[in-house]
Amino acid sequence: MTAYWLIKSEPDAFSWDQQVENRVEPWSGVRSHQAKNNLKAMKTGDFAFFYHSNIGREIVGIVRIAREYYPDKTAESGDWVAVDMEAVGPMPRPVSLATIKADPALADLALVRLSRLSVAPVSAEHWAYICKLGGWKG
Repeated sequence: MTAYWLIKSEPDAFSWDQQVENRVEPWSGVRSHQAKNNLKAMKTGDFAFFYHSNIGREIVGIVRIAREYYPDKTAESGDWVAVDMEAVGPMPRPVSLATIKADPALADLALVRLSRLSVAPVSAEHWAYICKLGGWKG
């Protein structure tokens, strides 16, 4: 069964345009235990919203998990992990954090409840709802 996620990236460090250009890219550098556990739960074929944090603060695209977790080569120590993400397509109408926070139907979304979490699960219902808001037909 397909699961859905939201991943955050600071666009001045790694942007949606870079993800598209590289097509498949390791999602590494995550240093939160809760986010690491979410990376470990991802399966090949799952989908994730690509969210620009701190600049823009909006869902700008969709990626597919192309490779399940493996040791993060950027980690100096510890058991940190990475997954590979493949760009699927841009969100036709980026969905802003302000739009998400203003919508009562999304009050339980981890992006709202756990705002500092960089990798978070998204329910199938929230996924479909946000895709509709953003005009995603995929």
